[in-house]
Amino acid sequence: MLVAGFPAGSLGANCYLVAPGAGEQCVIIDPGEDAAAGVEEAVREHRLQPVAVLLTHGHVDHTMSVIPVCGDYGVPAYVHPDDRGMLTDPQSWLGIAPGTPIFGQSKFVEPDEVRELTDGVVLSLAGLEITVDHAPGHTKGSVTFRTPEQQDIPQVLFTGDLLFAGAVGRWDLPGGDREELLASLARVCLPLPDETVVLSGHGPQTTIGRERATNPFLTEAAPQRITPRGL
Repeated sequence: MLVAGFPAGSLGANCYLVAPGAGEQCVIIDPGEDAAAGVEEAVREHRLQPVAVLLTHGHVDHTMSVIPVCGDYGVPAYVHPDDRGMLTDPQSWLGIAPGTPIFGQSKFVEPDEVRELTDGVVLSLAGLEITVDHAPGHTKGSVTFRTPEQQDIPQVLFTGDLLFAGAVGRWDLPGGDREELLASLARVCLPLPDETVVLSGHGPQTTIGRERATNPFLTEAAPQRITPRGL
């Protein structure tokens, strides 16, 4: 599997392109502020053919370029329904007045085609099988995307702003909730194998094992752990 990632914009939100390999179809995860040029460069470098944009949540630092990216490649955007409203009104979800400019832009619209995500659905896109897990806490509609385990190939978990290396996403914005975030960590992250690669919305790559051993929020979430889902 090919994963090409880069931090975009003033807040360094990670954007990822995921494909079975070079020269194949791909999905684009979280094209945020000023991400369109980086997406174009990665598409060209790896000879990729985008088929969808996947959004881990609706905050504008992860969605700012969804319109140009979806438009450039004629692809739909996927978002959880609880965060869909942020595509057209990101200001309210950040606790600021509607119409206030964000990154120099005050008016926001949806892409031409938006498809809604549900918990547990498996997306068959670009030759990939991607499982969606609803993981509220940072926002009501936060989700993660994970690839299946394969022999000699660790699965990859795209966590958005749920889990970072050594930290977690903030819960103090509208729609955030600390207890929901801890429950999501327990349900979505803790059952996964230690070797699972974590690619988050900000910051460096890590693994579930490293975070299980060192991240205080996963330690706090551990008593809430539920039975693994047959992984």
